[in-house]
Amino acid sequence: MAELVLETEGLTKEFRGFVAVKDVNLKVRKGSIHALIGPNGAGKTTVFNLLTKFLQPTSGVVRFNGRDITRAKPAEIARMGVVRSFQISAVFPHLTVLENVRVALQASSSMVFHFWRSVRELDHLDERARELVDAVGLSAYLNTLAVELSYGRKRALEIATTLALDPDLMLLDEPTQGMGHEDVGRIIELIRRVREGRTILMVEHNMSVVSGLSDTITVLQRGQILAEGPYDSVSKNPAVIEAYMGTGHG
Repeated sequence: MAELVLETEGLTKEFRGFVAVKDVNLKVRKGSIHALIGPNGAGKTTVFNLLTKFLQPTSGVVRFNGRDITRAKPAEIARMGVVRSFQISAVFPHLTVLENVRVALQASSSMVFHFWRSVRELDHLDERARELVDAVGLSAYLNTLAVELSYGRKRALEIATTLALDPDLMLLDEPTQGMGHEDVGRIIELIRRVREGRTILMVEHNMSVVSGLSDTITVLQRGQILAEGPYDSVSKNPAVIEAYMGTGHG
């Protein structure tokens, strides 16, 4: 088996007697795109919150690159290279696209506590910021205020600010939620483009996105793993089909 970037053993979370996640053993391979799917209430968001340390597990272990991060804080794992996009990415509505990415680069550099300095002192970050803006297809919007971007382009900017933190593991939480068809296609292409040298774990409802991007899919139901494998086998699994009946893939 390829090297594991992220692994959980017996991951369990209880809320006052309600078991939201039960005995989840997840293995995310280095360089892969791994999707976490399941009907509404399956426990996907709780698992994400456990992995990114916004919640502490009732029991179980979480390892990143072989290191036990079960009790680590969100800021600690971000410094290790685990970054959850759309949750902690720095997007400021009244800064331009370039300025947003530049601030994110500042946050990942030794200048993190120098916000009071002149903006000219960030000029040395411009070249890398422009590269990241180009990587997410926003070069034409370099000087556009974030508030003026379409929803899909705002999401692309959020990915650029996440990339500024140079993550080993990107966790994408519903990357295409609420998007029209054109924006969904743009985000799919963007994820394909930025995956090089990275591992991506995503929660996603849109099955066309999951089937088009994912190397491995883990299906959750009632907080437990129902099935796992490539899309072709998972989508034909009778238990998975039954779990999704009448849910609209929610």
